[in-house]
Order: sequence, then C-alpha cells, then structure tokens
Amino acid sequence: MPLLRYNVAMSLDGFIARADGSYDWLPADPGVDFEALFAEFDHFVMGRRTFEVVQAQGEQDPTRGRSILVASRTLPPSAIPGVEVVGTGLAERLRALKAGPGKDLWLFGGASLFRDLLDQGLVDRVEVAVIPILLGGGIRLIPEGRSHSLQLTSQLALSNGILQLVYKVG
Repeated sequence: MPLLRYNVAMSLDGFIARADGSYDWLPADPGVDFEALFAEFDHFVMGRRTFEVVQAQGEQDPTRGRSILVASRTLPPSAIPGVEVVGTGLAERLRALKAGPGKDLWLFGGASLFRDLLDQGLVDRVEVAVIPILLGGGIRLIPEGRSHSLQLTSQLALSNGILQLVYKVG
C-alpha cells in the first residue's frame, strides 16, 4: 500500500523555505539522482502556496509526469493536465489513494498542510534532508501543534554536509 511521505529539505535552523516560499538556498547536488527519487512516487501533494512557488519556477514538468493534488479553498479547478485542485475532502482522497495500488505519495509542502495531515494520522514517514545553512527566518519545518512520536529508521551523512534523516510516524 502506498505511503504518504513528507520529503523535504530543511536548513539547520529549521526552515524549509524563505518567508516568500522560495527555496533558492538549496544546493544543486549532481550526486542526487532525482529521477530515481521521483520514480518512487505516483502523486505529489501540496498546498496552494507551494504550488504557486513551483509554478513560478517556470519548469514545464516539475513533477516529471506525476499527478499533483493541490489543497486549496481559493484556487479554481485547474486546467493544467495532471493537476487536481481539492478544496474539500483531501483526507478522504488521500485515504483512497493510500488504500489502492500504486507508488507512494510525496507530500511536497507546505508546512501547514503537513501539520494538518499529520494531525489527521495520514502521514506515514517524515524524510528530512538537513542542509548546512542557517537561513535565520522563513517557513518552519513544522508549525506548532499536537505532539507525535517518531521512530528514526535511517540516517545518512553525505560528504557535502547534508544529513538525510528518515522517521516512521507513530
């Protein structure tokens, strides 16, 4: 059964993006096999602000052919192929996807959506790449909310100083 995985990069001081949502501080690492990473997923899940930042980047196919579920009460239905705007019923939609066949779902952002889905018991794994930079401000990895237990399942220190951490929720 597919898992909902919050896979995200974070600065050492706990931010996943600048205050404007940009992530220009992320290092371009030729050693990262993004094609292999993307191959683990059938769907991307993101909030409206994250979707707008991704769209503003201008990349023609940022998810490499995977469908995108955008959680938004303000965006109109999307005319973009493969993009579904979900105003209500996101939890039910995700439960159905997780119960069916297919690959995992990438919770791409943002932090508020992650917190909401975590509190509803929908997030299965938290995967954080800690980037050796201090942003000094921006959007936090996790907004305040309920307490949740996590179990570290793997860690990997890369030669460029990035630390990859994977946690099972619950």
